[in-house]
Amino acid sequence: MNSEDQHLTQLAAGIDEMRLDGNAIGGLLREIFAVEMTLAVGTCANCGAVNEVGRVHVYVHAPGTVVRCPACEAVLMRVVRGRGRYWVDMSGVRCLELAEEA
Repeated sequence: MNSEDQHLTQLAAGIDEMRLDGNAIGGLLREIFAVEMTLAVGTCANCGAVNEVGRVHVYVHAPGTVVRCPACEAVLMRVVRGRGRYWVDMSGVRCLELAEEA
């Protein structure tokens, strides 16, 4: 294995260590949407995979929170919070299904 391959392997291992499951973004999304979000079902705009929010890959060590599809690793959402505001980019989610609370 050459040094570039070693570097890429170490980088991938570091990213895997930082990855959380979708439950990590549940509280933040509940603040924004005011409903239980970890059971919401989203469809990836890139590959069409359908997953509960609780199953997606979440990275909180970026400038903001980055949510990725567990099937293809495409970015589903970006959420930035600051100065009393939220910026939510959901361009990677084709559809988001939310259940009504009883």
